Amino acid sequence: MSEIVVLTGFEPFADFQVNPSWEAAKTFDDKEIGSFKVKSFQIPLAYKEIKPTITRIIGAQKPAVIISLGQSYRSLISLEKVAINFADLTESTILYNCETRPKDDTLEPNAPAAYFTTLPIRKILNKLRQNNIPAEISYTAGTFGCNQIFFYTMHKIRSDRLDMRAGFMHIPCLPSQAAQLQKARKGKIPSMNLDTTTKAVEIAIKATLGNVKK
Repeated sequence: MSEIVVLTGFEPFADFQVNPSWEAAKTFDDKEIGSFKVKSFQIPLAYKEIKPTITRIIGAQKPAVIISLGQSYRSLISLEKVAINFADLTESTILYNCETRPKDDTLEPNAPAAYFTTLPIRKILNKLRQNNIPAEISYTAGTFGCNQIFFYTMHKIRSDRLDMRAGFMHIPCLPSQAAQLQKARKGKIPSMNLDTTTKAVEIAIKATLGNVKK
């Protein structure tokens, strides 16, 4: 088995100049956790680019673990349980950076309706709470790019019968993003500082590696 952990984060979108998922992911690039090396990759938030991008990464890195990160407007770390075979932005005010607005789209016509994470999310949840980091298990990753990369990752692993653990974590916005929206009078959102977010990601990696057989 490869001793590589892949972390992915998305590029900025909407009116933001940063995306906390990439800011967190890139801090781990080339770092070693135990005997494993972390490799971080930025994912384009473009509807038709997400699948080939994650497919290339999996093929090139052949990691033991893949954890994808995405920005949310939630107040806590959300450990996603399920990815659904569906994309829809009909009611959303936010689009992909390519300006695509999918409507009732099936991501993979011949794939199951959903896949479950293979990360030990209950273990991760307990570890996060023990470290005073607010967290939850979530049962909806949405119908946007976050769910999309989660689903394509799990589909690739299942289709190719790969020995990898994988899943998705939603993380809160950064304080600078919350302040940006307030200044622009576009509402209020919760936030989490980057140090806390990166600590949460490290805990998730270590908890997962504890369940990986070499």
